[in-house]
Amino acid sequence: MDLAERQALRRVAGLSTELEDVTEVEYRQLRLERVVLVGVWTSGTAIDAENSLLELKLLAETAGSQVLEGLIQRRQKPDTATYIGSGKAQELADIVSATGADTVVCDGELSPGQLRQLEETVKVKVIDRTMLILDIFAQHAKSREGKAQVELAQLNYLLPRLRGWGGNLSRQVGGRAAGGVGMGGRGPGETKIELDRRRIRERMAKLRRQIGGMTTARETKRARRLQREVPAVAIAGYTNAGKSSLLNRLTGAGVLVEDALFATLDPTIRRAHTPDGRLFTLADTVGFVRHLPHQLVEAFRSTLEEVGDADLILHVVDGSHPDPESQLAAVREVFADIEGVRDIPEIVVINKADAADPVVLAQLTAREKHTVVVSARTGAGIDELRAVIERELPRFDQEVRLLVPYERGDLISRAHGEGEVLGIEHTEDGTVLHARVLPGLFAELEKTAKPVETV
Repeated sequence: MDLAERQALRRVAGLSTELEDVTEVEYRQLRLERVVLVGVWTSGTAIDAENSLLELKLLAETAGSQVLEGLIQRRQKPDTATYIGSGKAQELADIVSATGADTVVCDGELSPGQLRQLEETVKVKVIDRTMLILDIFAQHAKSREGKAQVELAQLNYLLPRLRGWGGNLSRQVGGRAAGGVGMGGRGPGETKIELDRRRIRERMAKLRRQIGGMTTARETKRARRLQREVPAVAIAGYTNAGKSSLLNRLTGAGVLVEDALFATLDPTIRRAHTPDGRLFTLADTVGFVRHLPHQLVEAFRSTLEEVGDADLILHVVDGSHPDPESQLAAVREVFADIEGVRDIPEIVVINKADAADPVVLAQLTAREKHTVVVSARTGAGIDELRAVIERELPRFDQEVRLLVPYERGDLISRAHGEGEVLGIEHTEDGTVLHARVLPGLFAELEKTAKPVETV
């Protein structure tokens, strides 16, 4: 149903509103239509540069646009004025005019000055990779927390990029000679851009307070799970690697699955059981991408804490991707910013094995220490993954053999639900329970039950 709703309104190619005035782009809602992509290749191989631009194409299409052209320029570093240099900017303007594009997307984060000067040259809206990713997040956020986190990241990005609309909207006034406003109107006043900045800062402060309150609720739920001593497993990885598909395959969660970047943003936590019956929680987290905007990492810190508090991380990578090793490196770069992740065991789950090159799978398996090759679509390798999770999860439980009175059948029921029952025997005095149970239930059993040897 979510997928149907997302695809319910699509743009008709060829119908667009051309805007001559591009001085107000920061104040308009971002809306991509017909776009030209441009990237600067500063390091690495030509294949790396092409893969980066291909990923930008997928991001642009996910945002709902039609990609017309893709250009790469070889430079030692991006031009400080126009990102690609004044001559190339003029060539880009000719290409934009010839193709009828209304947006240019740059594969990098542009400074406010670069954004303004490139816009003045090409005469259409210019956005960068960061703004594009923020727009996709804004489209796909569903929960109240997710929407607040995305809005905070957008405002944080927008604040240094605001620019005024000219002197006609200035609130600066002087005396009679400066405009004849007379008494009560003298003084510097407050310019329109200062008003906008102040309102944005106030909104950001309010959002931080809201997210702080939501973080408290999340920590309360997390503390409740820790109190029950249920092991936690976090699914993390590159966007569109198949994390939601894997969650659905392992738990039947029914999470939205779409072949698009950042299809799901809100974390989903589900109960699951190992093959021997042990209970654990499985959390699906937000996907990562190369050069993930710093604003998003800050805004989604409370969500990323699910990874930091896990007992085991399933690092999902797309085995059919042209460069899966760069995906692993990009995700681990974000992991480095999350406290405590370095000490958590990690299993690399190579997904989409049904569509991957066997040579690439062999290289990844040889390079990474703990790997499992699976296909969430076909179910191949899922049993092996469950066995690996069972082996790697920490054991909080203790083995008991106790005589439980018949009137405390609730303890037997809890042993079935929360622990692993190894054997049951009914006697005249009660039920002999042989099981592995968590410390909380063990304390309850010690109060009520008797050791079998003393009976």
